[in-house]
Amino acid sequence: MQSETTNSKSQMRKGILEYIVLLILKKKKAYPSEIIQILKESDFIVVEGTIYTLLNRLRKEGKLDYEWVESTEGPPRKYFVLTESGSSALSALEKEWTTIIKVIDSLT
Repeated sequence: MQSETTNSKSQMRKGILEYIVLLILKKKKAYPSEIIQILKESDFIVVEGTIYTLLNRLRKEGKLDYEWVESTEGPPRKYFVLTESGSSALSALEKEWTTIIKVIDSLT
């Protein structure tokens, strides 16, 4: 039973990760390590490879773009930014999240 619960939790987290990353990038452009740090500070721990895969998928879908920014602490960093398409996708996810919360609240 424990592994079924763990799997369900993992699936829930994967399902909302795109929404969370878009929310982060709505506030400011960020590079992958910074996004991971923000997630860790929020107690939403993810594997680094998961973030890179998600960011690349979102970029291919046109929801994100990126720009290279010189760094004083090493090589240039790839900062991801929300596109207009990404903002539209985020709005749709926000509406869906509100609906989900209402359903959960009505059942608890």
